[in-house]
Amino acid sequence: MGKRGSGWSREEVLVALRVYCALPFGRLHSGNPEIVRIAEAMGRSPGSVAMKACNLAGLDPAQKAGGLGNCSSLDKQVWDEFKSDSEKVANEAEEVYGRLVLGEELSGRDEKIGEWNGGETEVVREVKARRAQGFFRRAVMVSYDGRCAVSGVGLAELLVASHIVPWSEDEERRADPSNGILLNSFYDRSFDAGFITFDEDWRLVAARELKGREKQPGFIVENVVRREGERLRLPGRFVPDAEAMGWHRENVFRGS
Repeated sequence: MGKRGSGWSREEVLVALRVYCALPFGRLHSGNPEIVRIAEAMGRSPGSVAMKACNLAGLDPAQKAGGLGNCSSLDKQVWDEFKSDSEKVANEAEEVYGRLVLGEELSGRDEKIGEWNGGETEVVREVKARRAQGFFRRAVMVSYDGRCAVSGVGLAELLVASHIVPWSEDEERRADPSNGILLNSFYDRSFDAGFITFDEDWRLVAARELKGREKQPGFIVENVVRREGERLRLPGRFVPDAEAMGWHRENVFRGS
């Protein structure tokens, strides 16, 4: 693949995008064993891989000041493609990473079988969905430092990378981290069911039917009704998309 000192290929930029999305800023350095492993597989120095991942931060509105500001036209092209069709680009990034870094030589064979048959097989669709889901969860987990954006719970087993616009509604945004919020399982289910949403200032809003229980103290009153107005803890990267949240308020939320 790449050689030290040579220009970056599209596949290498895809791997760097995956690195940026999957690793916290504190681990985007040349001494990180994961970056060392990736660099060896790509035939590049660990420093160049870390720098490329950090440069991509310059394209993330939430981290514009933190990026190294040295993005190439190819970096911008890949980033723009990611924002317009996250599922497609996430699948590409996961496939390249699996093939190049993990040595998963069979990772693309089922896709070719689907092409030979004139379309995607069920296996191919499952593989792509799994890749997109994995990419999305890692990116959202890292963006929120592994803590629920409402409660602050930091136990991974209880956390869900919740889609703002549901998976079934917009294929192109399935792997877009700005279409996600990290919530514990209770708030995730409440959000998906429309019992809570967030306003234009990212403050929690409770559905009117929950407010009707205000005189009946209990878990829901304590954790939703009495927390109404609390501000969502915004992430360090991939800030949730305001238009997507507006869609949630209009199409999912049960009304206040």
